[in-house]
Amino acid sequence: MKPFEIGIALRKLLGHYPDPELLLQVALEGGKEAQGAIARLWLSEGIPSIFCICPAIYDSLRCWIAECLEVKAKEIGLVGSAQLGKSLDPCKLGTPFIDRRSDLDFFIVSSNLFAKLKEDFECWSDDFKGGRLSAYNRERRFWKSNLKRSSNNINRGFIDANTIPSFPEYPTAEKIQKIMELLILRLKNTKDAPKPQKASIRCYTSWDSFVQQKSLNLRHLAEQVRKQL
Repeated sequence: MKPFEIGIALRKLLGHYPDPELLLQVALEGGKEAQGAIARLWLSEGIPSIFCICPAIYDSLRCWIAECLEVKAKEIGLVGSAQLGKSLDPCKLGTPFIDRRSDLDFFIVSSNLFAKLKEDFECWSDDFKGGRLSAYNRERRFWKSNLKRSSNNINRGFIDANTIPSFPEYPTAEKIQKIMELLILRLKNTKDAPKPQKASIRCYTSWDSFVQQKSLNLRHLAEQVRKQL
């Protein structure tokens, strides 16, 4: 029987929370195979580092978010320093999650929720372009940027809910914003839970979209770090 073949680079990654610099090095050395494995194993599975003190809190909040948004708890996860314990951002590589200062970046893999957010985005886009929605100069600058960025991201299979204004006209985006605000308050009142400043949700239409985007991010981050060395 043929054995499973594991790339040399991937064999360097051991444990649940590998060193960020090593992780990016493996992502670069191992190519697409390693990037996909890292996205599936270390970036989307397991207990996030910040919930190691009491993992059940993580399960409880996922079930609550799932019930609120009519998705499955297993479709919800965390990325960033909250997941690995330290940042992968080249500008602050290895910086730990700082309670009361860092944010929680959730992801949800749900084609149904993605479709609802996409509908909200299209309605907002039409309202903004058609002049039915006014904005201050500062808001207008951000809205134009979000409009372009979200349009590109949707074509790649994901969307950030916080790029859509939290208005009643866009019910799913507004609902997510309220849930995230309530989540922050609930965590503040929960013993042994992290106390982040804010939380956000990125929704993917499929697991393939998640892995593809995270693989791309890993390659980009690894290349940035290599250039700095």
